[in-house]
Amino acid sequence: MTIASSFAASESMTDDWHQTLAHAVRDPDELIELLGLPDNFREPAHRTARLFPLMVPREYVARMEYGNTRDPLLLQVLPLGVEEHDVEGFDADAVGDGASRRAPGLLHKYAGRALLIATGACAIHCRYCFRRHYPYSDEPRRMADWEPAFEVLETDETIHEVILSGGDPLMLTDQRLSEIVSRLESIPHLTRLRIHSRLPIVLPERVTESLLDILLSNRLTPIMVVHANHPRELEGTCAAALRRLVRSGITVLNQAVLLRGVNDSADVLTDLSERLINLGVVPYYLHQLDRVSGTAHFEVSKETGRELIAKLRERLPGFAVPQYVQELPGELNKTPLT
Repeated sequence: MTIASSFAASESMTDDWHQTLAHAVRDPDELIELLGLPDNFREPAHRTARLFPLMVPREYVARMEYGNTRDPLLLQVLPLGVEEHDVEGFDADAVGDGASRRAPGLLHKYAGRALLIATGACAIHCRYCFRRHYPYSDEPRRMADWEPAFEVLETDETIHEVILSGGDPLMLTDQRLSEIVSRLESIPHLTRLRIHSRLPIVLPERVTESLLDILLSNRLTPIMVVHANHPRELEGTCAAALRRLVRSGITVLNQAVLLRGVNDSADVLTDLSERLINLGVVPYYLHQLDRVSGTAHFEVSKETGRELIAKLRERLPGFAVPQYVQELPGELNKTPLT
């Protein structure tokens, strides 16, 4: 049983995603009380949240099971004391973002595409986040600050696709997002715009008519890459938001991270792929955990990951089996693990 009904009386649905975001849970005590968790979670949650703050939309909390300390959605957001442990092989920049920075806000790792760190803000702070230590304060804030990045894109005609990432690019206002898209559209050799976002999953209200208009009213081909790790994330308003994106004609892909206690089960991953396909979303990647400091407790062995993919191939049509990959610093592509 989830706690959705407990929110019904106190939280009315709104089309104003800013308002919904403003009421997100940021206090560990409140999260613990909402879910009926034991008091011994409080002190480590507060201590760890000082290193990487808690933030989770209430509608996402409503999908969690009351009293279940091992709820797979809860584990993705609850600060735990194990995050403070130093583990060999885990560091602040596990994927080599720093080495690939060509201009403020611009990362260039792979042939043909480049990535803009559009914002450092997110609607949810996932405890396994590979950019939880990223120096967002060093990146552009005003449109004028983005010009060096745009100039690099203009001069490099080998780049055909720009990825908006972060943080979460859908945390930008419609006006700022529209300004960035318009500036990218003015660069003749760019043909595709890819947006990596968790908001359609955790803050579905963000998928508005205005957002769809921004994505569809320019010459760039839009691709939306969303991020769901567990089938229970794909419920209610989230499912409706994904259908809205798909039916608008936008290609929608999902990437998940293989996480201990969350989705390291063939049954869970099968259900996740089935639900995605039924919503018109392609299961694109299953990522091996990026080895970022504070995330070691989520790691699943590659051997287990390969076994899980083999089971998915037995159960699902080929188009429903995600590619199992890892991002390694300095490599020119994602590294396939099967």
